[in-house]
Amino acid sequence: MMNAQKKLFIAMAGNIGAGKTTAAKLISQHFGFELFDEPVIDNRFLRDYYAEMRRWSFTLQLEFLIRRVEHHELIRTVPKSCVQDRTLYEDPEIFAKYLHGLGFMDNRELDLYFEYFNRLNRDLLHPDLIVMLVVDHVSTLLERIRRRGRQEERGIDESFLAGLNAYYSTFPQVCRKKYGLPICQINVERLDIRSPEGKKIFLQEVENALRENGLQ
Repeated sequence: MMNAQKKLFIAMAGNIGAGKTTAAKLISQHFGFELFDEPVIDNRFLRDYYAEMRRWSFTLQLEFLIRRVEHHELIRTVPKSCVQDRTLYEDPEIFAKYLHGLGFMDNRELDLYFEYFNRLNRDLLHPDLIVMLVVDHVSTLLERIRRRGRQEERGIDESFLAGLNAYYSTFPQVCRKKYGLPICQINVERLDIRSPEGKKIFLQEVENALRENGLQ
């Protein structure tokens, strides 16, 4: 049973196509958490970004930053426990750094982005637990992306996902050591969390992580 006296905040992490949205919905339905979807569908710059990353990377990262900060501000006001589809910390620690490494953001843009992030993050409510979905092979991610059929994601290729996966490999350490946040990694390479058995296994892993971190 969940601790009825404590409001919890879980945030999902994982590469594009890992299954964060499905996982967040499962947590929301099973535990009765308020769901905060990733602000992708209504993002006004996403289509432009995938068409011309060099031109739109900095703009897109600022858009995501603002939307996620808004989520954190809303989560603070919601009386019930909440689950967020994608963390605030993936944008600076994975996407912004990766896009800078690819030459899609220059040094000034990266520095300015981190100035915004550090200022906005200063007084935000932080997650009690991050649940990170791990997919070992980028071919699996690409298959899932193709299956869901978002028009703006058609240009994503394996090399781009592989670069993101490299950053995700160090993300748990960054969460723990830089931000002091507990993180639970669940490998979903072969785990179909949409199936009854996969759903059961996934939710049990989440419950175990909550218990191990004194949140249950």
